[in-house]
Amino acid sequence: MSITLPASFRAAAVLLVCALFTASCAPENADPLAQPDGEWLFVNYWAEWCKPCTEEIPQLNDFHREHAGKARVVMVNFDGVSGAALQEQAKALGIETALFEGDAATRFGFEKPQVLPSTYVIGPDGKLRQTLIGPQTTATLGAAMSGG
Repeated sequence: MSITLPASFRAAAVLLVCALFTASCAPENADPLAQPDGEWLFVNYWAEWCKPCTEEIPQLNDFHREHAGKARVVMVNFDGVSGAALQEQAKALGIETALFEGDAATRFGFEKPQVLPSTYVIGPDGKLRQTLIGPQTTATLGAAMSGG
C-alpha cells in the first residue's frame, strides 16, 4: 500500500528538511565561502553571547537578500560551535544567511578577529578590502562595496 501526498505537502516537507539541515539549502558539498565571478563576500564573526552581534543579524539578513547575486553574507561562529548546536543557535537568533563551520580567517590568510562583531569585506577579486568592526547596517555594508 502506498500513500500519495499532495504536491503542496511534499514541497513544504522539502523546505522544512532544508531549513533543518542547512542555512542555504545548498548541496552538502557546497562551499559557503566560494565566490562566483563578480560577487562580494561579507564574512561576519558573531557569538551568541555578543549583544551587538545579535542586534545586527536583521541588518545582515536584509543586506544578504537585497544584494543577492552581487554580494553574500556568511556567518562564522567565533566560539567554534558546529553541527546541530550551530543550527540551533542560528535558528534562535534568526540567522538567514549561510553558515561556515570552522575558521574562515585561516582560509583567506587573515587573523581571527579579536573584537566582535567583525565583518571581513572580500572583493570580487578575492582580496580583503576592509575589516568592519562593530555592528553593521545595510548602509555600512553597501558603502563598503562602493569603497566608502
